[in-house]
Amino acid sequence: MDDEKIKVHTEKDQILEVVVTSKKTDAIWILLGEGPHSVKCKLTPTRNSLAYVGSLMGRELIYQRSVKQVQADIARHNQEAHIRFSR
Repeated sequence: MDDEKIKVHTEKDQILEVVVTSKKTDAIWILLGEGPHSVKCKLTPTRNSLAYVGSLMGRELIYQRSVKQVQADIARHNQEAHIRFSR
């Protein structure tokens, strides 16, 4: 199974590609780094639900997708998984 990867922005406009370990509309868990030095971070929706934010070692991370977009991504992924499983 391929790990889902997303791009998050830092407060200094760097773009980091991270691995998603869990994705739900109320929180997205990501893994930054590889191997024993990797770190988990929880991204939660902003007040206006237009992005997800989290903090990792004092740095703010931003995933610029709304809750509605993430909900559609989850539904699409579940539908694809159901189709693959039923074959």
